[in-house]
Amino acid sequence: MQKDIKITNKKAWFNYAIKDTYLAGLVLTGTEVKSLRAGKGSIAEAYCVLHNNEVYLRNANINEFAAGSYNNHVPVRDRKLLLNAQEIGKIEKAIKTKGFTLVPLELFLNEKGLFKIKIATAVGKKQYDKREDLKLKDDKREMDRMRKKKA
Repeated sequence: MQKDIKITNKKAWFNYAIKDTYLAGLVLTGTEVKSLRAGKGSIAEAYCVLHNNEVYLRNANINEFAAGSYNNHVPVRDRKLLLNAQEIGKIEKAIKTKGFTLVPLELFLNEKGLFKIKIATAVGKKQYDKREDLKLKDDKREMDRMRKKKA
């Protein structure tokens, strides 16, 4: 049984208003897979780009595999995402709209043992939207505390 591996981009939900999400596969090398299975990766500063009708994940950091020899991979490189033509067309249309961008949300291991990434088309939030989200989060936390005291 494999452990649940999930690498999330927590800042994406805070900095962007998510519109549409897509599930994509990744083209990885052997040592990248081994390193990700060990949980040694980060997509916090990553973003996606469209180039020649293909989507690439940029700036994602997958640490070098500890037991890797001279065959080890480069930690930060462009990684191709596997999407079908319809999805790429929708993404291209959305990205051409002013203010839209393509951000990675989470990288995880599916039930078949393959690494998938959830990406989304998103619009950047304004500062006042971020403050409103923080207020809602604090209010929810306070209400949960009150419920816990009563119980």
